[in-house]
Amino acid sequence: MRPTEKMRLAIVRQRYTPYGGAERFIARALPALERAGAEVTLIAREAQGWGARRVLRVDPFHIGKVWRDWSFARAARAAWRREGFDVVQSHERIPGCDVYRAGDGVHRRWLELRARAASFFERLGIAVSPYHRYVCSAERQLFEHPRLRAVICNSRMVAEEIRRGFRIAPEKLHVVYSGVDLNHFHPRLRAELRGAARAEIGCTPRDTLFLFVGSGFARKGLAAAIEALKIANHRSYWLLVVGKDREAARFMAQAAPLGDRVRFLGARDDVRPLYAAADCLILPTRYDPFPNTVLEALAMALPAIVSTQCGAAEIIEPGVNGWLCEPDNPATLARLLRAADEAVRDARVSNAARASVERFSLDAMAGRLSALYQRLSAEAA
Repeated sequence: MRPTEKMRLAIVRQRYTPYGGAERFIARALPALERAGAEVTLIAREAQGWGARRVLRVDPFHIGKVWRDWSFARAARAAWRREGFDVVQSHERIPGCDVYRAGDGVHRRWLELRARAASFFERLGIAVSPYHRYVCSAERQLFEHPRLRAVICNSRMVAEEIRRGFRIAPEKLHVVYSGVDLNHFHPRLRAELRGAARAEIGCTPRDTLFLFVGSGFARKGLAAAIEALKIANHRSYWLLVVGKDREAARFMAQAAPLGDRVRFLGARDDVRPLYAAADCLILPTRYDPFPNTVLEALAMALPAIVSTQCGAAEIIEPGVNGWLCEPDNPATLARLLRAADEAVRDARVSNAARASVERFSLDAMAGRLSALYQRLSAEAA
């Protein structure tokens, strides 16, 4: 690539999910990368939803999850080889890409953590699952592939898990935290939206609202959050649950004794009114590389309780902009609910929450990514 030419970058993601973390990363990164001088093409099964200027659609026939992922990987690899991009960054586990963004973390590590709290039959199901075997195999081939030149890790936690688990040169691992739109998620919105949002929920000014945002309730630790609310046993504590899950009914049954103080609100296109209504974000995840929702909440001056198995723990300073908990420990989490209740009305906490994400702007993220792509492209020239 000559210095005057635009870098031709391909970003690979199989399907668009409106509430997915990778999709939100791509939607925010695309315009910022183009402002930084890249010509970005998205390789996906469908063009709708992404807001991308250039989409290369590959949609091979499939039945079942294993065939779905295998067929897309094969077709996407053929497409990027045919087009001859300068750099190919995949958000899917496809061996042979130049750059992989490990936004989903390490699947093998998640299975290890999941098995610790699983029943015998759940562990057996994990062990015999063809899909888990396929993903773990593809993951190993990806990280140990000779063509892989860089892995973008959205937390130090993920970088360390990859380094420990696979034969990969440490210099290929680059920690680039996700970016957040600091104007779209801004503290001024809390003042503008808070009153109406809380009135719609039906709480009083003295109530303390804890907000849980994320799909995949079991992995995100919703069961522990509900149990912590029971243990805290405080009539003014509410839990708002935003997200989707196929087993939502099971968690609703668990929360039933708490009555209206636990609200399941479904997925939301715009969570800002709920960030404004809430007093603290709570995300006691069993495993999460780095959820965007933590950056969004902090950007709106909302402190956060996150688990030590969450990459976002790396930017939480306990007692300053949030608190840290252990996963699957409702008793400890209940004590943190009480600590948060005492602190959240202190302006210093909300100010510290916002200040802690000022360095995570979209343009700062795009600048770090663009510098990495340019270096990789120059090395290949």
